[in-house]
Amino acid sequence: MNPIFLIGYMGSGKSTVGRLLAKHLRLQFIDLDAWIENRYRKSIHDLFAEYGETGFREIEHKNLIEISEFQDVVVATGGGAACYHQNMEWMNAHGFTIYLSASVDMLVDRLKTGKSKRPLISQKSTAEMERFIRESLLQREPYYRQALLLIKSTSEAPEKLAEHIAEEILRFESRS
Repeated sequence: MNPIFLIGYMGSGKSTVGRLLAKHLRLQFIDLDAWIENRYRKSIHDLFAEYGETGFREIEHKNLIEISEFQDVVVATGGGAACYHQNMEWMNAHGFTIYLSASVDMLVDRLKTGKSKRPLISQKSTAEMERFIRESLLQREPYYRQALLLIKSTSEAPEKLAEHIAEEILRFESRS
């Protein structure tokens, strides 16, 4: 099976749902950010600090291309991965893309506690973070909406959401 790529904004549940989805489908799970951190032996925050966003996006792109050659994997991409270097087109051509969509309120609520690990929002107040998320979602949405499947991330248990996505993938695969 070609790779399954989960895309969406940070905090939408890509890693949590991705792990569960991979388990449900009996596939390997890869978190692209963790993959990069292991390869470079630095945190995403440190890579942003060292290379800037442009340099980090180059690193992310190269690693995404490498991972897209794998079979039988579920890949949780970084929140911005779909929006740079024609990555969205690449993922659609080499795998199955799923957009986990979440409301701004849900994203703010989820991101408030762990924002120090997220370079784009680490120094922002809650109000600034909400404004930033709203504005960047407007810019990213056209890329995210190119996914083959759109799933609304809800407060539903991640296990139920993963099960629902697995059913949708199998339904889509049976039509192909």
